[in-house]
Amino acid sequence: MNISNKRLKEIESIRDEDIDYSDIPEAGEDFWRRAELHLPRPKKGVYARLEADVLEWLKLQGKGYQTRMNAILRTLMESGQRTR
Repeated sequence: MNISNKRLKEIESIRDEDIDYSDIPEAGEDFWRRAELHLPRPKKGVYARLEADVLEWLKLQGKGYQTRMNAILRTLMESGQRTR
């Protein structure tokens, strides 16, 4: 999600006491007792040669093109498609 600098400044200028939390339930002791910490899987740096237009397309999608590339490859892997 992209947000303009102007909108970000507007949001940051809101005082905590002016935020309405009434529709958000509190996370009570039971929530924290059952909460689990899930750390991201470690990633390994690789060198990959990509065609320029493919790399440009990934970068045009916004920040995090390497993470997006990983997600695309993971989806293909998990779909069970086999390549030769």
